[in-house]
Amino acid sequence: MLAAGIDLEALPDLASIVPCEETGETFEENAVLKATYYGGRAPGLLIAEDSGIEVDALGGAPGVRSARFAGERATDEENNRLLLERLRGVTDRTARYVSVIALADRGKLVRTFRGTVEGSIALEPAGTNGFGYDPLFYYPARGCTFGELPMAEKNPLSHRGRSFAKLAAFLSS
Repeated sequence: MLAAGIDLEALPDLASIVPCEETGETFEENAVLKATYYGGRAPGLLIAEDSGIEVDALGGAPGVRSARFAGERATDEENNRLLLERLRGVTDRTARYVSVIALADRGKLVRTFRGTVEGSIALEPAGTNGFGYDPLFYYPARGCTFGELPMAEKNPLSHRGRSFAKLAAFLSS
C-alpha cells in the first residue's frame, strides 16, 4: 500500500515485456520513458521511477549512470569503490540522492514527482543496511550514513520516500 486507500500492483506479464531502454540524460527523462512505455501496456495508471546519486565535485555524476557507474554489470561494492577513488583528496563531498516518479495513464504522461535528500559522501563505508551507495551517503540530520539507519527510519527520509509521498498526496487529492 502506497498510502491510505492507494494500493500498488505489479504490471501483469512484466517479465514477458522487452525491457524499456533507459536512454534519457536525466532522471526525469528515464522515468517518463519507462512510464509511457510500460503504461501503454497497463489498463490504467502506472508509475515508473528512476533514481540515483549526484555528487557535486563530480559534476553531478554518477547521476543517471548510478547503477552502472563502474560498468554495465557493476556491483554496489564496485560502484562505491570507484566513487571513493574519484573523490580521493576532495574536500567538498556534497551529494544528493534523487528519485523521480512518472505517472502515466494508458501510456500518456500525467505528471512527475521529484524527491531529493541532501548529504555528503563519507570517507569510507559505514553500515550494512540498504543498498547501493547507502553505506557512503552521510545524512547530517541523523549523524550517520543511510547504511547505518534501520530501513523503517530511512525510507520516509529518503529520496524515494519523498517522491512517493508527493505521488500519494497527488493521488489522494
